[in-house]
Amino acid sequence: MAGVVDRRRRRSRDPIIALHYQLSTVRSEAGLDALVLVDDTGCLVAGAGAWPVCEELAAYAPFLARRAGSTRTEVATRTAALARDTQVRPVSLDGMEALLCARSAGGRDLTAPMQRAAAGCRRILDGEG
Repeated sequence: MAGVVDRRRRRSRDPIIALHYQLSTVRSEAGLDALVLVDDTGCLVAGAGAWPVCEELAAYAPFLARRAGSTRTEVATRTAALARDTQVRPVSLDGMEALLCARSAGGRDLTAPMQRAAAGCRRILDGEG
């Protein structure tokens, strides 16, 4: 398209690497501790941030998304602690449901960065770039 400026500095044809670049850019610009894309079972698809934090967010994202009580006290306690600084957003990617999960100290509103991350993930996984 004429007149469209592509601001991406890093590219990859590999969707997992492209997702990492997308999440990393949003994480950096929004000042997030970590940002992950996980499937609905908590399996990490792509992430940006310290690896242990990404793994923990991935594991707890489905619990955070449901915000329902758990029968295991350890899970419920950790989920409650994470919820203070974490936001989860469901995202439909090529007909499949996934979760974006971001952690940032201070409980800031992360609506705009989460929307940007979701749009980038859709673009990458729907084969548009």
